[in-house]
Amino acid sequence: MISVLLADDQALVRAGFRALLNAEPDIEVVAEAGDGIEAVRLASLKRPDVVLMDIRMPGVDGLEATRRIVADPALAGIKVVILTTFELDEYVFEALRTGASGFLVKDTEPVELLRGVRAVAAGDALLSPSVTRRVIGEFATAGGRGRTALPPEAAEQQLEQLTDREREVMVLVAEGLSNDEIAGRLVISPATAKTHVSRAMVKLGARDRAQLVVYAYEAGLIRPGWLA
Repeated sequence: MISVLLADDQALVRAGFRALLNAEPDIEVVAEAGDGIEAVRLASLKRPDVVLMDIRMPGVDGLEATRRIVADPALAGIKVVILTTFELDEYVFEALRTGASGFLVKDTEPVELLRGVRAVAAGDALLSPSVTRRVIGEFATAGGRGRTALPPEAAEQQLEQLTDREREVMVLVAEGLSNDEIAGRLVISPATAKTHVSRAMVKLGARDRAQLVVYAYEAGLIRPGWLA
């Protein structure tokens, strides 16, 4: 059973998500929070598999709540998915850098929400390739609106730890490809693709695939021309 914590300051939004998720035989909403402080407290208390986290909440917002959850070693198994009203929410990229496993727009189709919750619980990043690359393209550059990326030399230093194959795989992850799709592109087995992804994550200290996308952009492996 996949346990979910809902964090949103609008009771009606929470009720809609709760009804949808609880109707599934393998998903259960175990708690609801109306602000960031409550979200962190309930994450510690309930240890859900997935937190669906709204960004804009009163007091401690979803971004800070995500940061606190991700920074707590005792909560390492919890995956945070950011809920946003707009695809190009200015805080989404910072949330990914902080350690969120992906994001969903609130008006996403129900089947996509359910697929996303299951994917994140299974350890995958919830990334729509086109939307995610647009977010990163908008906010990861030095000229982004108040969002500072790693200095190029620092990002390159991190990438020096990777083999050429691991860099190649990292770029394909940033394109939004699954392990099976990476395997097909490189003519390797899915297990080998998964191993390369896992090794890249370990070497870079990335929490999940979402952070690999961030690193790929900050290091210049993904360029604005790719974002159309």
